[in-house]
Amino acid sequence: MKKDVNYYLSLGLDEAMAKYYASGRKKIIDVKANENYTLVITFNNGEKRLMDCKTFIKDNTVFAILKDYNVFKRVYVDSTHSISWDKDPNIDSEKVWSNKIDLCPDSSYVDSIPIEG
Repeated sequence: MKKDVNYYLSLGLDEAMAKYYASGRKKIIDVKANENYTLVITFNNGEKRLMDCKTFIKDNTVFAILKDYNVFKRVYVDSTHSISWDKDPNIDSEKVWSNKIDLCPDSSYVDSIPIEG
């Protein structure tokens, strides 16, 4: 079966994710934090997208620590091309996995919007 949108829909993906996979997965190559808790994400196809993180930075979630802008602005792209934050910047998250909060590159693409220009 051809791996087009219909193929991915048949697997149970929603339309946005099916379109993303059908067009080919992208890697995150850069991320920058903005003061309004948004991220500018650069993908390997040259596309820049804006992600509003306020929707998931909530109390009683793993993301609550990001309410502190000093923590939020420490965002980086990890070795798996995920958007990541270290809870404690003095601990190597490659060795202590529970120190890291991350966002999947695929969801980061689908949950963001293109930046014009």
